[in-house]
Amino acid sequence: CAGPPDTVRASHLLVKHKDSRRPSSWREERITRSKEEALEILNGYLTQIKGGTPFADLASQFSDCSSAKRGGDLGHFGPGQMQKPFEDATFALSVNEMSGPISTDSGVHIILRTA
Repeated sequence: CAGPPDTVRASHLLVKHKDSRRPSSWREERITRSKEEALEILNGYLTQIKGGTPFADLASQFSDCSSAKRGGDLGHFGPGQMQKPFEDATFALSVNEMSGPISTDSGVHIILRTA
């Protein structure tokens, strides 16, 4: 589905760490892993996705964001609606392209641009 002009649609898989803005999630009440450990976990998910595991399946099971309920789907968003590193990375992707690890105040993400 096409969104308003100048918007993108994306899904993401978030791995939080102890220095995240809010170090808890629907999966864990208190997140204590380091940023380095979070990146290791995220790189493991990247490997699985590249090996054929559907992005939405991993996001549904393992993302520390409430968007996990929707397979990681964040819907459409425009400039200024997301943290700057996340926004910049998403707008730089082509539709159906996946990012490498992106770090924000929330944690580390894999982003899949869907529109």
